[in-house]
Amino acid sequence: MKIRAWFMVLLAAGCLIAIPAGAQSWDELSPTQQEVLQGFQGRWDDLPAERKQRLAAGAERWSDMDDEQKAQARNRFQRWRGLDPEQRQRIRDRYRDFKSLPPEEQQRLRENFRRFREMNPEQRQRLRERWQDLTPEQRERVRDRMRSLTPEQRRRVIDRMKNRQPGGG
Repeated sequence: MKIRAWFMVLLAAGCLIAIPAGAQSWDELSPTQQEVLQGFQGRWDDLPAERKQRLAAGAERWSDMDDEQKAQARNRFQRWRGLDPEQRQRIRDRYRDFKSLPPEEQQRLRENFRRFREMNPEQRQRLRERWQDLTPEQRERVRDRMRSLTPEQRRRVIDRMKNRQPGGG
C-alpha cells in the first residue's frame, strides 16, 4: 500500500491539468478517494491545502483509469523509483521549464513529441543518429531555424527528415 501512496504523490505532483477545488477535510473526500489515499488519512489535516487538492485530483484520475492505464502508471512509477536523485531532479527541472513556456510553445513541443512517437523505430533511430552527429553549434542553429518556421513549414521539414533514407544526405 505504500507504493500506491507514493504513486499518488508522484501522479499528483506531475499532473498536467488544472487543479480543481479539493476537499479540505478527510470526510469531504469521496469513498474512492479515501481508499486511494488511505496512507495519508492520519496526517491529512496537517497537509497544505494545495497538496490536498493535488492529491484529491490525482486520486480522482486514478479511479477513472482502467486496469491497463493503472498498470502503465505503476510501471512508470517503478521506473521513476529506479532513477537516481540527480536524474529525478533533471526531470523535475525540465518539467518546470516546460511549464514556464508560453502555451503555444508547449503545444508545439507536444506536437513534435506526438510526431516522433508516430515514427517507426528505424525512423526514430535515424533521427537520433543525425542529431547526435551534429555539433552543439549546429544543433543550436537547427533549433533557431525550427523556431522561426510556421507550424506548416515545420511539418514539411519533419516529414522530409522522416522520409530521408540512411546515408542519403
